[in-house]
Amino acid sequence: MSHPKKRSTPPEKKGHRFSVKQDDKETIRLNKYIAHAGICSRRDADDYIRAGKVRVNGKICKELGTLVRPSDRILVDGQKIEPEPFVYVLMNKPRDTITTTSDEKGRKTVMDLIEKATGVRLYPVGRLDRNTTGLILLTNDGDLANRLMHPSYKVRKVYETETSRALSDEQIEQLRTGVELDDGPAKAYRVSRHPLYSNVIRMSLHEGRNRMVRRMLQAIGAEVVKLDRVIYGSLNKEGLRIGRWRNLRKHEINDLRKMVRLVPLDHLNRS
Repeated sequence: MSHPKKRSTPPEKKGHRFSVKQDDKETIRLNKYIAHAGICSRRDADDYIRAGKVRVNGKICKELGTLVRPSDRILVDGQKIEPEPFVYVLMNKPRDTITTTSDEKGRKTVMDLIEKATGVRLYPVGRLDRNTTGLILLTNDGDLANRLMHPSYKVRKVYETETSRALSDEQIEQLRTGVELDDGPAKAYRVSRHPLYSNVIRMSLHEGRNRMVRRMLQAIGAEVVKLDRVIYGSLNKEGLRIGRWRNLRKHEINDLRKMVRLVPLDHLNRS
């Protein structure tokens, strides 16, 4: 009697994991090492270190800023730790979903859509508000996440916006030249009309302030009906349906890392 063939896991459920190739001569800050192990954030790691709960090669270490090597034996609360491999996930976020790791009101979050499938703790890079759809990156690569969110790296974000009525040429120009928001001036470096729909525009921004696109359009007297992020850095939504996610490919991670001046994946191991 033949046995049924084992079904393969759907592509979106397979995790591509990458670990940094490190020469043992290279060092890393202890709090960063702990954070990369998926134990906690760097700030919480500092608390563990201060409390004397971290041992390096058998000795309690309470000194913040301590440098360790890949071959060092690190214990946190008696548990040996090792850095987790990096995972990079791109999601096409649906409406009515919160871009946080948890929600005290019990609302659906982006983590609810991926948490069981990845097997590691990931964090969203930046935010999209509850009813904004589109691209959101989730990763446990803290260095990449921090640089992608930092305004000095000018990571491109492109939004497609449907308004209740077509914007005038003057309103379009306002978005290009800049509007005043309560947290400072803001402007799009590119604005274009949709070739078919007069009430749909594309706005390209380098900043990522909270609800920035909605507030800019509100400042020029426009009402937003739908808002969708269609491009993030070098990533787009091609082949990614609403509410679905996929792991980034090696060249996509390389493009993002090069964009923010981090080493490419030629220096990483895939596991």
